[in-house]
Amino acid sequence: MKISTKGRYALRIMIDLAQHPGEDAVSLRDIAERQEVSAKYLELIVSVLNKAGFVNSTRGKSGGYRLSRKPEEYTVGSILKLTEGSLSPVACLENRRCTCSRATRCETLPLWLRLDQLIDDYLESVTLRDLVDQTIASEVEEH
Repeated sequence: MKISTKGRYALRIMIDLAQHPGEDAVSLRDIAERQEVSAKYLELIVSVLNKAGFVNSTRGKSGGYRLSRKPEEYTVGSILKLTEGSLSPVACLENRRCTCSRATRCETLPLWLRLDQLIDDYLESVTLRDLVDQTIASEVEEH
């Protein structure tokens, strides 16, 4: 499993929005500047987040984006699954079921199933709030 830039940047967008909860809608340009990522690329990613209802968009001069729910209601797993599709460590588990013709005699299948479950359990246990709080904690330690 390798998380693409799309998945990593989706997490960064969501964290950025979670770090600015009291503000009006946050412009994509501001997010792009803070995250040092092309606004054009972020547009593609935020479109996916918006269509899935993870963020709300506001049009107009003071338009932008905000989270549609509280940060603790998003898991890292849900964000990555949305943007990455499958997080399975091997292709034969991409649909959450092994459809391989060798499944009944595959010696490694139990290993991959367990790894897939561990990855899923971990990513579903970490919330956006956890990431924001960790960022805040590390910033405090640096100063």
